[in-house]
Amino acid sequence: MTKYPEHEQQPSSYSYGAAYPPPPAYAPPVAAPPRARRPVALLAAVAIVAAMIGGTTAAFAERLTGTEPATGGNGVSGTNVSQSSKGTVSGVAQAVSPSIVEISATSASGDSTGSGVIITADGEIITNNHVVSGADSVKVKLSDGRTYTADVVGTAPGKDLALIKLQGASGLKAATLGSSDDVKVGDEVVAIGSPEGLTGTVTSGIVSALDRDVTVSKEENPGQEQQGQGGDSGQWPFEFGGQQFNGDTGSSKTTYKAIQTDASLNPGNSGGALINMNGEIIGINSAMYAPSGASGSTAGSVGLGFAIPIDTVKADLGQLRAGDAG
Repeated sequence: MTKYPEHEQQPSSYSYGAAYPPPPAYAPPVAAPPRARRPVALLAAVAIVAAMIGGTTAAFAERLTGTEPATGGNGVSGTNVSQSSKGTVSGVAQAVSPSIVEISATSASGDSTGSGVIITADGEIITNNHVVSGADSVKVKLSDGRTYTADVVGTAPGKDLALIKLQGASGLKAATLGSSDDVKVGDEVVAIGSPEGLTGTVTSGIVSALDRDVTVSKEENPGQEQQGQGGDSGQWPFEFGGQQFNGDTGSSKTTYKAIQTDASLNPGNSGGALINMNGEIIGINSAMYAPSGASGSTAGSVGLGFAIPIDTVKADLGQLRAGDAG
């Protein structure tokens, strides 16, 4: 037998279709809950949180990779390849070339030429010590043809590194310093420098080997890329595997771990950039092998070049800015 609530009456047999219980006359209409406003507020909150997370992640990534914006005196960013050109030599060349300079140094022993990498918008430039060692004056030519006088800020002869600073420069395009720890044998690379005074020359190749023990001179005269001096081959001497190449390195020497590349390097490439396919600097080109006795037009690259890992540069940058990194 069906039971009905006390306020309901059992339907009679003659009231077919009637509604039970009948709605009370005093019942107010029930308003629909305000559903539309809560999702909007939720979406706004999510957007704010996402923006905060994105900004924090980007800032953390910049600190982690050393690519803070090129503002003030410490920025090292600006040469990442655009998404549409990523992985191409032309894309790397377009992005990084404005950050590579030609260096001309004059000393009592003659003139030397080399290259350098802009690392701050106000004109800090990393190069090799052997390019500017003992220089009385240093001139720098940018990719757009502008010329500046530069001061030698600090040197690290033990690692063949030097930091110079342009006088009165601002608004320059600083390079992005990558990580040499991420480099693998077989990675594609691009080299940019000023071989034989040909500013902005681009070559490409691969990473041939890692952690090569390369020995170079710490002295002023041996190792400089001198031009116009009789009998000079135009090469910079170095040692590898207990043998000397391209001349005598002298009595004062230093050995460092180098990245080996088959990208073409020639006299004048010293201090220039070795770059990955994202437009990040992974090394500072420092030495190349020339066949024994080669000189002049026969002293060109044979695909055995060496670069100082960029992590070495970053580790010593503070000391270079202070005046000396040993």
